[in-house]
Amino acid sequence: MPTNEPRFTTRPTGAATLAQRLEQALDSGEADALAALAAAEPVDRFDAADALLGIYQLWSAPLPGLEGRERYQNHPGVATLKWRLEEPFLALLDQWTGGVGPSLADPCAALRRIARHDDDSIYDWLATAADHDQLLHFLALEGGPDAGFDDLVATCQIGLAGGPKVVLGANYWDEMGCGDPEAVHTVLHDRMVAALGLPRLSRDRLPQSSLDRTALNGLLATNRWLQPELVGALGLLELQAGPRCRKVVRALTRLGTPADAVPFYEEHAVTDPRHGKEWLDGVVAPLVDEHPAWGPRIVRGAAWRAEVNRRMFADARDLLQASPGRRSATA
Repeated sequence: MPTNEPRFTTRPTGAATLAQRLEQALDSGEADALAALAAAEPVDRFDAADALLGIYQLWSAPLPGLEGRERYQNHPGVATLKWRLEEPFLALLDQWTGGVGPSLADPCAALRRIARHDDDSIYDWLATAADHDQLLHFLALEGGPDAGFDDLVATCQIGLAGGPKVVLGANYWDEMGCGDPEAVHTVLHDRMVAALGLPRLSRDRLPQSSLDRTALNGLLATNRWLQPELVGALGLLELQAGPRCRKVVRALTRLGTPADAVPFYEEHAVTDPRHGKEWLDGVVAPLVDEHPAWGPRIVRGAAWRAEVNRRMFADARDLLQASPGRRSATA
């Protein structure tokens, strides 16, 4: 992958970025450094997204890796910074999508329409033409059908009741391998990463669009008032993951990758079409019946998800399909 593309950001030398200041304040726990975050400004939009992802880690990353920084998750300085960074991100998402998606009279039909109209050409290219290195770099950018989907589904259930909670609970149970620890989807993902030797890309080597796509998950999962948008974003993921995963399986098989690389995508290729239908029929439809005002917001979340996908896939296509002379391995 090219290292000189304008959509990649080289961290400035000299003054610390906001993301670096955040990490330093969390590591030190110093009262003045944490309080100063409330008024801190990012150097650019990439830095803002990078800092947001650092904050979202306090909410969702495994505790051992946080080494005590989770204590400051709701520190006034961190909370104020989170609010200040999320407001322009929300405005940008609505600017990209026009605020809401199409066909608001029937949110289920709107989600199906958004799913159908997305451009999946990069997955067609993976299935038929990408070489081994290009496939690995794409999978490192894509992150699978959101490798942390289990935690997102668990968060999405909070405060719900009745049929929608049961459907989401069944979805979560599938994520948990239906009780088989070796079949848990995150375990399958870890096996795939190990089998392929998949590179772990640091955030400062990712395109802006990749950070935005990941930040959307954190935005929706850490703000209860955005629960309808979370329902829509995750529902769209379920609707689209099946066909996309089938094409990744074709690519993995065509390129002769190790056997342990296939089950993660193979599992999603089989189960996600069912999950998508269940999400619409058992979650979206009854929630909109009970809370009609949620309909446009569910579609709004799906439109956000579709747009961050579109931007990331466009960048990935440009980066990975560059001529050999322009493309170099990502460190």
